[in-house]
Order: sequence, then C-alpha cells, then structure tokens
Amino acid sequence: MDTHRDFHVAAVLSMTGRTLGIERFPATAQGYRQLYASAVGLGAVRCAGVESSASYGAGLSRSLLAQGLEFLEAPGPGRVARRRQSKSDGKDAEAAARAVLSCRARSQVKSRDGPAEIARLCLNAKDSAVKARRQAANQLKAVLITADPVLREELAGLSRRQLVTACLRLEEGESSADPVLQATRFTLRAR
Repeated sequence: MDTHRDFHVAAVLSMTGRTLGIERFPATAQGYRQLYASAVGLGAVRCAGVESSASYGAGLSRSLLAQGLEFLEAPGPGRVARRRQSKSDGKDAEAAARAVLSCRARSQVKSRDGPAEIARLCLNAKDSAVKARRQAANQLKAVLITADPVLREELAGLSRRQLVTACLRLEEGESSADPVLQATRFTLRAR
C-alpha cells in the first residue's frame, strides 16, 4: 500500500505476481474497512506491505493489524527508481506488494498502541514544548540586541527565567517616549 495523508492506494497481487487489482481508498476508518473488504474479496490475504507505517500509514496499520493480518513495512522505491519513472501511486502500491512477495519487506509493522506509544506521544509533546521555550528565549535576546541601550542594560545578565519575568513586567512607558522604544517594550512583553 502507498499511503498518503488523505487517501491510500492498495495493490493486490496473486502468489504468482499477477496484479489482481489496484484501488484508492480514503484514509478514514470507513476507508480502512473498505480496503480490507476489497482485498479479501479478491482472495485470501496472506500478508500486506505498507509504506510509511509510522506516519501516514499508522492508522491503516493499526486497523489491519486488528483484523489479524501479517503486516510488513515495505521499502520505498528509492531515488534511482523514482528518477527513471514518474510518480504513480498505483505503481508505488504495486511495488510495496511486490516487496512483500519477493521477501524484500522483512520488518514487522509495530502496532503503535500500549505503553510504548503513550511514552512516544508524551516525549514528542515535551520535546516540542522545550523547543518552543528555547525559541521564545532566543527571540527575546534577538530583540534586545537592537533595543535602546538603557533597556538593554536593564535586562542584561539575567537568566532565561529572570529575563522572561522582567519582560512580562515591563511598563509601556510615557506616551511622549520614542515610538520604537514603546514598540520594543510591547514586543518584549508579548513574547
């Protein structure tokens, strides 16, 4: 199967390598059921191969693993093969099926459920929050580089946490003050 964000393309091959069918399905729970029913309608399904089982194909993989299918991660066609021919979802799905048939696809697809998946999700959220915090602090420091020298000296030498706290407490200043200084103070407070 060739997986995408909004749809998946499945190719079914016979044991001799003859293409029995290639069809496109929506990447939804109903689409997964339709894909399974369509494949089983063509004969007994012994094994399935999917590209990108950890990203676009994750939901499909979980659904088909729940049906009891043996599921393998199919290697992509590679850069050389892609250069030789134009992109075709049907050909990519067929290549994934052929990788299973020829035993080039060997890695079992993970079910992506249970404690390991929960830990992965939590770690992903934490990493994202840490990155956002670091980026915000770097932006504060970048604004300070070009800030009025008096303001810059007022905030110099502070730890990251102290800098954020001090920026949140900045006053707007007098209305007759320099508009750039007012905008700088506003920007530092808003970060």
